[in-house]
Amino acid sequence: MDLYEFQAKELFAKHGVPTQAGEVVRTPSHAHEAAERIGGMVVVKAQVKTGGRGKAGGVKLAKDANEARDRAHDILGLDIKGHIVHQVLVTPAADIAEEYYVSFLLDRANRSWLAMASKEGGMEIEQLAVERPEALAKVPVDAIVGVDQAKAEEIADAAGFDVSVRYQVVEILKKLWDVFVKEDATLVEVNPLVKTPTGEVLALDGKVSLDGNAEFRHPDHDVLVDQSAEDPLELRAKEKDLNYVKLSGSVGIIGNGAGLVMSTLDVVAYAGEEFGGQKPANFLDIGGGASAQVMADGLEIILSDPDVRSVFVNVFGGITACDAVANGIVQALALLEEKGEAVTKPLVVRLDGNNAELGRQILRDAGNPLVELVDTMDDAARRVAQLAAQGA
Repeated sequence: MDLYEFQAKELFAKHGVPTQAGEVVRTPSHAHEAAERIGGMVVVKAQVKTGGRGKAGGVKLAKDANEARDRAHDILGLDIKGHIVHQVLVTPAADIAEEYYVSFLLDRANRSWLAMASKEGGMEIEQLAVERPEALAKVPVDAIVGVDQAKAEEIADAAGFDVSVRYQVVEILKKLWDVFVKEDATLVEVNPLVKTPTGEVLALDGKVSLDGNAEFRHPDHDVLVDQSAEDPLELRAKEKDLNYVKLSGSVGIIGNGAGLVMSTLDVVAYAGEEFGGQKPANFLDIGGGASAQVMADGLEIILSDPDVRSVFVNVFGGITACDAVANGIVQALALLEEKGEAVTKPLVVRLDGNNAELGRQILRDAGNPLVELVDTMDDAARRVAQLAAQGA
């Protein structure tokens, strides 16, 4: 989960990283009120989960509260790289003597943690890495040892920080590592880390990505989820512990196993070209235990999507045999009917693997006219795309 700047800075403050206070607002009038409370010159900053805000006009200086209101009016509703601005952060304007860059991240290519630091912050770090790679220090971090005093000093020295700020940078690096580890992050970035004219070093901006696989350790992270930016179907699926992602097509997809579901998406997209460009409407992996309740929850989510015109249930029986899956489908349809949510859209079911024939027989015996059995994955994909086109 990527955080907004204000959320990242709240985590920084929690772990003792020096940063700025500010107020998040959603209207120009509230920006005016926030600026009045802060007093003096302020900066109005778009809160979107992407970089390049400054270049896109999403960061504006305001000399007083009236101007803060006007700048918020300019920024709210702005489209920044496909992200619409719904809220802005109003912070005190900071005098800047120097700008730096520091970060900790998961280096997937080398399967390790990596620290990056530069005396040249404020610009896009990707650009700096290409144009002047020698200006960006990259220091591997042992996951067992972490960033202790010695490692923090190594990072600061590799980046060539001046002795006048070295101590502060070292302390900040240790505290940012605390954020990285204790919050289960995959990225902690400060750009810019700034030195003020009085010599103080503070995090003027912040970017944090949290590891979703560690959510069970952080119930407090629930408040960081931006419900307004989440797809409502994805939120409902999350509440039911379903591995679901909303897509833009018309064919609902249910499968057991992420690899099988990904393959199903490809096959449906290919088959759909023949029928007016029908595409998958979602990714939904119900995993190995396709119980009746799990199947019912999955069908309920998919069928409540108004874009869905047909559903493809693609299951390969392994640990969970196909007869159990078939019983799950039959019971799921019954459960939905009992709840007043009877299925009205066609389901194409392909069962293969352990007890596949028994599973098919269970579905044939159930005799639901909306359930159609197809033997192969390719034929099932073609049929479900055809049905989606007919339901258009």
